[in-house]
Amino acid sequence: MGNNDMDQTMMFKVKKEDELKARDILVQVHEALKEKGYNPINQLVGYLLSGDPAYITSHNNARGLIKKLERDDLLEELLIHYLNKE
Repeated sequence: MGNNDMDQTMMFKVKKEDELKARDILVQVHEALKEKGYNPINQLVGYLLSGDPAYITSHNNARGLIKKLERDDLLEELLIHYLNKE
C-alpha cells in the first residue's frame, strides 16, 4: 500500500442485514401467529404498544425471535416498508 492509498478517504457502508433481519423476523412471527389461529396484526400491535411478549406465541420460537429486536427497530422497519410503498 503506497502513501497515496493512506490519504484516500475510505468508504464504509453498513450492510442492511439488520433491516432484513427485522423484516424476516416480522414475517416469521406473522406466520407463527397465523398458524396458531391468532389475528397477527392485532397481536403485533398489542406487542408493539405494550412491549409484553405474551402477545406473541412461542410457536416456532416466534416470541424468542421478536425479543431479539427492539420495538423501535420493528416500528422503523414497518414505517420504511409502508412509506416506500406510497
